[in-house]
Amino acid sequence: MAEKIRLVQGDTAPALTVTLTDTTTGAAINVTGATVRLKFRAVGSTTLRGTLTGTVTNGAGGVVVFFWSDEPTILDGDAGDYEGEIEITFANTTIQTVYDLLKFKLRQDF
Repeated sequence: MAEKIRLVQGDTAPALTVTLTDTTTGAAINVTGATVRLKFRAVGSTTLRGTLTGTVTNGAGGVVVFFWSDEPTILDGDAGDYEGEIEITFANTTIQTVYDLLKFKLRQDF
């Protein structure tokens, strides 16, 4: 994903919906029974602002929704550039991390 997702400090909506696909085949990654997490941090930092656990809404289709309201202070950081990493823990305990990072731009609230 090249485009930045735009967010505002302190907001808890809208939810972020992602469709996870295999970069080689383009097919959806079946996340039925998996735990999918979004790790969120400022660009250039090694400290996480927080981690959101997604809600799988279509496992076979790879669709997961992340609700900012699940961790209401996650968007309370300084305005600037942020990144997110998605990690999938499948039911058999294997872990797959999505290679491409999500890019975010956080601006100050009025």
